[in-house]
This record gives sequence, structure tokens and C-alpha cells, in this order.
Amino acid sequence: MTKLDGQALLARLPDVRGRYEAEKPMREITWFRVGGPAQVLFVPADEADLAHFLKELEADIPVTVIGVGSNLLVRDGGIPGVVIRLGRGFGQLELVDDVTIRAGAMVPDMKVARFALEHGIEGLTFLRGIPGTIGGALRMNAGAHGGEIKDVLMQARAVDRQGEIHAVDAGALGMGYRHCDAPEDWIFTSALLRGRPGDSERIAREMEEITQAREAAQPVRKRTGGSTFKNPPGARAWELIDAAGMRGVRVGGARVSPRHCNFLINEGAATAADIEALGELVRARVRETSGVELKWEIRRLGVMKGGLDG
Repeated sequence: MTKLDGQALLARLPDVRGRYEAEKPMREITWFRVGGPAQVLFVPADEADLAHFLKELEADIPVTVIGVGSNLLVRDGGIPGVVIRLGRGFGQLELVDDVTIRAGAMVPDMKVARFALEHGIEGLTFLRGIPGTIGGALRMNAGAHGGEIKDVLMQARAVDRQGEIHAVDAGALGMGYRHCDAPEDWIFTSALLRGRPGDSERIAREMEEITQAREAAQPVRKRTGGSTFKNPPGARAWELIDAAGMRGVRVGGARVSPRHCNFLINEGAATAADIEALGELVRARVRETSGVELKWEIRRLGVMKGGLDG
């Protein structure tokens, strides 16, 4: 086998109301604009369709879940099995009471922040600075500008690999810095987020400050996956990378951002292998100069080009 055979896998998948697509190029989805194909991409119609699919799916077929592709590096050989990407059926955004919002897993974090502003809800402004969706934010307890999902989460819904639906309170998820204890096979489908009454003008000013700070400090208009490495305890990843002399360093078509060196960017012709190799070079130099072992924050998925059998 020299490539991912999507058509062969399609024949083994259950009937669904959603959409299948064989050998979908992941470079069309990821913010890095790199990566090989998903063997099969599945976009479920809604939570019930997702649960049915997982319940009926053969146990030996691997499943990978992605969001909008913001914090993701797909390797050049692609992703074997089924890649699930939640779509419009997971895009609900509604007011439950004066300070509580129900958001589907595929709703962009910044859209939730704007919705909270429209309804005078304080405490969710930090979501403006997170380039992803609510589902991804739940999986990694995403945070920015002094706030984290765990600070505002009341309850989350998820579907497991057997198709069972779970509704769990925030305290049961064991959330910490960029960490969530939820089982790896859980696919988050929605969340209840609770803020507090606030002044819309003040919230709007805070959001504008976050927007300006982000655009001034980060390469937001480049092909990037967001923050590459987690901040080590008591330190900032970008400062360690800068001190290691890695600002602006290139590998192939990938570069450490001169603007914010905890961001890797695709300058236009990078491969996933270029980006990952540059990230590992950064880790090695930081380890040599400071003794600190940086941990990837960006998810790396799939196989290297030529990494399949044969």
C-alpha cells in the first residue's frame, strides 16, 4: 500500500445522514495549509448522527477528530482511517439565561466572545484571543489573556467511541493548564458557558484591546498554527526560544516568526515535514541553552510521507 485508499474504507462505513469524502486533502483545511489527505473525512449531520456512526463503526478503524485546523499539523502522508470534522449541526449559539450561553463545539471562540458582548455578559472576553473552536478549547482547556475555558465552563456534552452520549459538569473534567482529563475517545459536541453581568461598553473596550494586542504581537495574517509550544512552569516559551537564537530561523519553507518566536509559519512552500523539523530544532536548541524541554501545544497527526507500508 503506497497511499491511503479512501474508496476501500468507504465500503466499510455505516450509513449516515452526514457526508463522507474519500482522500480529502487536509492542506485545504489546516491553517498551515500543509498535510496529506484524510483517508475518509466524515462531517456528521448532528450529535445523533455522530453517535450512530461511532456505535456502528468497526472497532479496528481509527478515528481522528479535528476542528477548524487552527492548532493542527497534519503530516505529509495523511491520516489513516476516518477524520471527523464537525459541521453546521454543531454550530448552535444561544442564550440560556442572562449570563449563560450554550455553544456548539464547532462555534469559533471569537464568535462566542462577540455573542457575549452583544448580551452584556462579562468573563468571556478572553475567547477573542483564541484562534479555534469551542470543541478544541474544551479538549485542551484553551486560554488567553488571563482566562481559560475551565473558568467559565459549567457543563460539556460529548460522544464516546461506543456512541454513548455524556453530559458532565466542569469539575469532572480535571482541567489544568492546557490539559483536560476527559477520555481521549470523547468527542465534545457542545458546552454551557457562564459569565456574569457586565457593562457592554467596558467589554467592547477589553475586546478591542485584545484584538490590537494580538495583531501587534502575533503573525495573525500568516499561515501558522498558533502558539507552537506550551509555556513551561515559571517561564515563557517565546523568551526561551528567543534566548536560544531561534528567532527567524528557517528549515525549508518553514520559519520561526520574527514577530513572535513561539509561532512557526509556512512562508508559502513549506511541507509538514519542514514545519515539524523546525519545531524539533527549536526544542533541541532550547534544551541545549536552558535545559528546558519544551512540549508541543500544536497537535501533530498522521504519518510521514512514505510512512505507509510498502
